[in-house]
Amino acid sequence: LDRRNVAELEIAWVHQLSVLDRAETTPLVVDGVMFITESPSTVIAVDAETGRPYWRYEHQLPEEIIICCGRNNRGVAVQGDTVIMSTLDAHLVALDAKTGSVRWETEVQEATAGYSKTGAPLVVGDKVFTGIAGGEYGIRGLIDAYNINTGELEWRFNTTPGPDHPDNRTWSGDSWRTGGAATWMTGSYDPDLNLIYWGTGNPGPDYDGSVREGDNLYSDSVVALDADTGELKWYFQFTPHDIHDWDSTQIPILADTTF
Repeated sequence: LDRRNVAELEIAWVHQLSVLDRAETTPLVVDGVMFITESPSTVIAVDAETGRPYWRYEHQLPEEIIICCGRNNRGVAVQGDTVIMSTLDAHLVALDAKTGSVRWETEVQEATAGYSKTGAPLVVGDKVFTGIAGGEYGIRGLIDAYNINTGELEWRFNTTPGPDHPDNRTWSGDSWRTGGAATWMTGSYDPDLNLIYWGTGNPGPDYDGSVREGDNLYSDSVVALDADTGELKWYFQFTPHDIHDWDSTQIPILADTTF
């Protein structure tokens, strides 16, 4: 495909989504199968060449969930014959890539407390890395690692440090407990350094900083974590004590370059 033949492109097939809602998904193609997510928590597997559907999995959501900022699902991760998806009620679900049947399901946090999940998971080896959404609802941000075979939690890094960490001093009183710093986008992985990089969202409440005096680490930041242990290796905060809702809204891009 180049500028000489781009004008000759024609539509090969169209898959019509079944819901009238946001479509913020990035399709993923593995071995000729395209995996598409649909709002709020559905995965569809289709033939990438013809668009013919193979299977559809629709996660059932509870009625009492509290959702901020859109009923989105931004995609899945695939490792071997396993598809990993996030759900709007803050669960992780592992599916059989050939049939769509559920292998395991894990609750990451309680949806009734304002937590949700919209970003695609990140899979490295036998670990599934995932963040959390809901930063406008008094949550405490996190990055988790789960075992891809069992769904068991291997480690958790909270993006608002507790009293046992020196950076807790950047939060006044107990504001760290509901300080936000959500991790609603997907992270990146560097295999040479064995580090994952994750962007974080605004502190909460987002427009009233009077109840959370200080720099509010690690909101509005990029954090680099050891993929095996979750240990913080470094961070960079873009906006200390944000009162403008200036999240990190993009996946960190890694590149080898010379300055």
